[in-house]
Amino acid sequence: MIKPKALHKNSTIGIISPSFWLDEEILLSTSKYFSDLGYKIVFGKSNKLKWGPFAGTPQERADDIHCMFEDSKIDAIICARGGYGANRVLPLLDYGIIAENPKIFVGYSDITAFLTSITQKTNLVTFHGPMLTTYKESWIEYNYGLMQRVLFGEKFIKLFSPNDLEQKILKEGKAIGPLWGGNMCLLTNRLGSAEELNTNGSILFLEDIDEYLYSFERMLVQMRNARMFDNIKGLIFGELKDMKDQEIKFGRNTDEIILDICGDLNIPIISNFPCGHGKFQSTLPISVTTEIDTTNKEAMVTIIDNAVEI
Repeated sequence: MIKPKALHKNSTIGIISPSFWLDEEILLSTSKYFSDLGYKIVFGKSNKLKWGPFAGTPQERADDIHCMFEDSKIDAIICARGGYGANRVLPLLDYGIIAENPKIFVGYSDITAFLTSITQKTNLVTFHGPMLTTYKESWIEYNYGLMQRVLFGEKFIKLFSPNDLEQKILKEGKAIGPLWGGNMCLLTNRLGSAEELNTNGSILFLEDIDEYLYSFERMLVQMRNARMFDNIKGLIFGELKDMKDQEIKFGRNTDEIILDICGDLNIPIISNFPCGHGKFQSTLPISVTTEIDTTNKEAMVTIIDNAVEI
């Protein structure tokens, strides 16, 4: 894998909006947290563009991604927000530009599509982690602290959960492998396409928000039928936030649905892990060697290798 250069306290961070646009007031207030910490902030053109809910047309958003990678002054790229629209941008990306100018690229939600595609097509490690919208309500030290440790180049980072977010063990076990995954809806949408995620031998993490329980089961069933789980080493579910039921109750919660669909897999499975759309968001380096060990109740997930070039 290609590891981007590590982040430093005086690094320059480029901010882009490759999916939906972010309100300018929120954009400025959240980016100020990072400038106050000593980082230099450069806003990409997409942050000022509007095409319906999108931050510009697909081509304009692709061009902004290219500009950020080509700009030698930019050390890391953090997405302002997700939303929807990556699927229109992916066919327009020049992966040669990205591969020739490797640097940190961070986001989650709709950004999952960019993360998995960039890493699979260029071998560049990308990062499923906090965006500017993460800090819309307030600064969250847990999120920044873990992001800093990952992007500054630490090894053997134990991803502990905060006290008010208890991880659950659905199946005991220990496993090690490259870390892949992201938003369930985005990964399901990629099935059968050129951007389909290859999960062989991986520790797979999944998260989603605002889905009906039947829809959550449907995505799991589709993933299982598409053989996404056939050769994985372990399965991590992040916060499944704001899951909904209907008038006729589904009768099973998300953990019960997971075990119903995946319980026969001979792998460790944990849920309610701090990643995704909840308050607490770990920074997860895509493709980097990671371990699950359910006997370590304090930190069941450990990032083994450093994710950046120090």
